[in-house]
Amino acid sequence: MNVRPVRNKDAPRLVDLLSRCFSEYPGVVVEPDGVDSDLNTYATALENLGGEGYVLDEGDRIVALVSGAPLTETTYQLKRIYLDASLRGTGAASRLLDLIEGRARALGAKQVELWSDTRFARAHRFYEREGYARTAETRLLNDASNTEECQFIKAFGKMR
Repeated sequence: MNVRPVRNKDAPRLVDLLSRCFSEYPGVVVEPDGVDSDLNTYATALENLGGEGYVLDEGDRIVALVSGAPLTETTYQLKRIYLDASLRGTGAASRLLDLIEGRARALGAKQVELWSDTRFARAHRFYEREGYARTAETRLLNDASNTEECQFIKAFGKMR
């Protein structure tokens, strides 16, 4: 397995990864021509935000994606983190999250925020184990999946 920066030409394999992940949740779909249109040129989309993304590449398949971008001088946003079911429970998600949190710290962020579909309970347990706290904030995406997202924030506290 190879960790590398995401590339624009990864688009079909990113859509495939998200489709595999979303298939576990009835009614949740990827919308490459809608809410997920940034996946079509994801490296460029992240670059335009001052962010970065990484994939775990397993030959002809991408098995994981993590990405983030600064929101403000003090807040960095985890944009996406998805893992193929075969990687869950292996520690891969924590290692990928460390890449994004490391970047956030390097830029002087005091916290990382993320938004997650309210149906993704397994992911929520992972975020909480990683030190994220769920806030009372929610938002509706008005997409084909009728997505309602909840916010999680991890404050870094005193820097070393």
